[in-house]
Amino acid sequence: MKTIAILGSTGSIGRQTLNVVESLPGRFRVCALAAGGNIALLAEQAIRHRPDMVSVGTDAGAHELRERLAASPSLKNVASPEIVVGVDGIMAVATHPQAEILVSAVVGVVGLPATYAAIEHGKSIALANKEVLVAAGELVMAAVKRHNVALLPVDSEHNAIHQCLRGGDRGEVRRLILTASGGPFRKTPASKLKHVTPEQALAHPNWRMGRRISIDSATLMNKGFEVIEARWLFDIPLEKVDVVIHPQSTIHSMVEFVDGSILAQLGPTDMRMPIQYALTYPERVASNEHALDWARLRKLEFARVPVRKFSCFRLAREALEAGGSAPCALNAADEVAVAAFLEGKIPFLSIARVVEAVLEQMPATAWDNIEDVLAADLEARRLASDEVNNMVV
Repeated sequence: MKTIAILGSTGSIGRQTLNVVESLPGRFRVCALAAGGNIALLAEQAIRHRPDMVSVGTDAGAHELRERLAASPSLKNVASPEIVVGVDGIMAVATHPQAEILVSAVVGVVGLPATYAAIEHGKSIALANKEVLVAAGELVMAAVKRHNVALLPVDSEHNAIHQCLRGGDRGEVRRLILTASGGPFRKTPASKLKHVTPEQALAHPNWRMGRRISIDSATLMNKGFEVIEARWLFDIPLEKVDVVIHPQSTIHSMVEFVDGSILAQLGPTDMRMPIQYALTYPERVASNEHALDWARLRKLEFARVPVRKFSCFRLAREALEAGGSAPCALNAADEVAVAAFLEGKIPFLSIARVVEAVLEQMPATAWDNIEDVLAADLEARRLASDEVNNMVV
């Protein structure tokens, strides 16, 4: 039985991770959970899975959680979990001594120090937090190698690449091919994007996701982030990472080998599949939870990414080429710009403008530790906030 800890247990990936755990009884024990402000759901999770430790965002949340747990009839004769708070709480969950696997699914760079600490403590990582590799890929993968731990991607595209790479040696790889749905504006003329509303941008055609990642999918910034992740995760240069538009999202990604053979991983648009793969690796465990409906699979379409239409995708590749603090600044500026768009402060196309302005101002300096990464993140957020304040919708 594997023991797991989860950062972001009440988020989409966290909830689906617990669903996978419940679908495979006897294979996993949940020893620690970390969440933010959804105390009601967190209490339900704690009652159901009986972790040793639970982390919440605030002292008020901790008080509410204690009251909910104390009121639970099913915990009357059972010791309540230790409740920890804030950044220190997240760190305690990530480095819990009983945890063998950390599911890193908390949103934002707040998950970076904790995930890095888990690696330093020898934990295997099931990674669903893009910021970890986008902001600090070189540092994180160096730590993974130094401590000889497994880092398994939960993102469907990188999970697909990981599976395909089991079919050949790394020296036989010609290129990685990430697929992109194209988002809600795949067919929208570039001239009409300036009138896009948050509601339209949030309406992803294939996946149900959080608000920020939905907007990033609409701008294709998310696919740019995935290029950066792939570069570090699979130790492959940028020029060997390609992206194709695949509206059906049935092929999650592909690997082309030097002899021209291409291996592709197909599956339904169900995140429980890559989560289960990451948790059970290197085994493949039978599941009745998800299956591809071949009868409904009528066609598979592919197209080039229209880079001129989706400036954020171009900016992500340029940030990776620049190196140093640029990818970190890219992520931080994008988060600020997306929040501003969702709040109605800036139009859709200004997301890219804010990011580009920040990249022009941030020095592409290298760093030696996570503290430097966090400092660059804060500076990029400050610059992005200034750019937003200078714009008028």
